[in-house]
Amino acid sequence: MTYVVTEDCIKCKHMDCVEVCPVDCFYEGENMLVIDPEECIDCGVCEPECPPEAILPDTESEAEKWLELNKEYAEKWPNITRMGNPPADADDWKGVPDKFAQHFSSNPGNTEA
Repeated sequence: MTYVVTEDCIKCKHMDCVEVCPVDCFYEGENMLVIDPEECIDCGVCEPECPPEAILPDTESEAEKWLELNKEYAEKWPNITRMGNPPADADDWKGVPDKFAQHFSSNPGNTEA
């Protein structure tokens, strides 16, 4: 089992999960984070820390479609090991539907970790 980040992270990009991850398996895109499923140790400490509830175990049916996206972008985006600041309007994006189709960016984040 591994954990995955879903579209609920897009434009929210809270980074509380990064701060608690014991293996630094988060990678930063321009407007979301992903988890490297090969590095994740399945501890689950990140899931309750996510304000928009964007992290799911891959055993949930909804998570299946996000597993490949997490794997793909963990190979392309920079690793993030420290909590940064979420976008100023992050809370406005919580719960907004269809964010992937309308707002996903494949660009890497500007991490300084």
